[in-house]
Amino acid sequence: MMAPAAGELGVHLRVLVEAPGSSAAQVVTDAPVGAAADEAAIRDLITPSDGRAPADVLTFEHEHVPNDLLTDLIEHGTPVRPAPHALVQAQDKIVMRRRLTELGAPCPRWAPLPLDPEQGRATLAAFLDEVGGQAVVKTSRGGYDGKGVRVVSSADDATDWLVAAAAGGPQLLVEEKVPFTRELAVLVARRPSGEVRTWPVVESIQRDGVCAEVVAPAPDLSDDEARRARQVAVEIAEGLDVTGVLAVEMFELLDGSADGPPVRRVLVNELAMRPHNSGHWTIDGSVTSQFEQHLRAVLDLPLGDTAPTAPWTVMANVLGSSLPALTDALPEVLGAFPDARVNLYGKDVRPGRKLAHVNVSGQDLGEVRRRALGAAALLRGEPLPTDPTTDETKA
Repeated sequence: MMAPAAGELGVHLRVLVEAPGSSAAQVVTDAPVGAAADEAAIRDLITPSDGRAPADVLTFEHEHVPNDLLTDLIEHGTPVRPAPHALVQAQDKIVMRRRLTELGAPCPRWAPLPLDPEQGRATLAAFLDEVGGQAVVKTSRGGYDGKGVRVVSSADDATDWLVAAAAGGPQLLVEEKVPFTRELAVLVARRPSGEVRTWPVVESIQRDGVCAEVVAPAPDLSDDEARRARQVAVEIAEGLDVTGVLAVEMFELLDGSADGPPVRRVLVNELAMRPHNSGHWTIDGSVTSQFEQHLRAVLDLPLGDTAPTAPWTVMANVLGSSLPALTDALPEVLGAFPDARVNLYGKDVRPGRKLAHVNVSGQDLGEVRRRALGAAALLRGEPLPTDPTTDETKA
């Protein structure tokens, strides 16, 4: 999804892909195959052995690249953005929580669990007593889209994970189970010179631990509340020295008050230092997409306008499909929803896999959601739902 913006800006992309038929390789002509942890492949990506020009900058679409290698690349003259000292916050949740706590960012109560299983059980039991009997245990590394996350009510619920951590698996942390009303996200872009821009705060709707829908901007959020959420994201980007696009996922809580209406506040949930699913709406709903902005930021070019191009934009993910190929649904989807912007990822169909997304923009939120979710349903091979905006809609 970065390729169109790169072409328009005259930026040559060279992308390390996991397989010749991967999504990026289908649209980027310069796409050598290699693993993200393969030092030789990454070095050849930056300085090709065939004598072509070396890369001006190295950036990422996921966080799983060895930091020792990235540090060595910087020492030998290749800019790496975001830099390893920032990227580690997205690689390790314990490192992230410690640093966010130091920065004063609003976070759930949390604690690292010792690697010794018995000490880990004792720490977890004490934490559960402190927070009211239920908490969330997470693996510090490798979790995403609901993986590496478990809700627990006793130390026994995490025994297998504690044993695995002691045997060399990722260390665990525990966080309070937050009684949030909804999930929000703020995208912020920052360039090495320090210029920062944010997009409107969005609502992210999850199903089975995976983002199914994004509403931009988040409904029922006052200007002051949105400003505060964006300020939290900016302070994190600056405090961690992030370069490029940073997604700050947040929980929204409502604090009751006897003297007036409930007060909204946010707690930081997760970080992603790259263009993110919560920002796919910007491709069609913002003056500057997150993908173009990421290129501008890592190349230290002036950042683009992030104003929305319509009052509302809804992105609906296509998670799995009963169709052998999503292109089979295009005649019906484009006929029924000519205003829908369909982005197919070129992936083989598997249950629950992110295969595509649909963006719809417009004046009326209810109608925009209806059309976006309807188009996504057709791409999944399902009939149009009678009321696609209800919680009963499956993704």
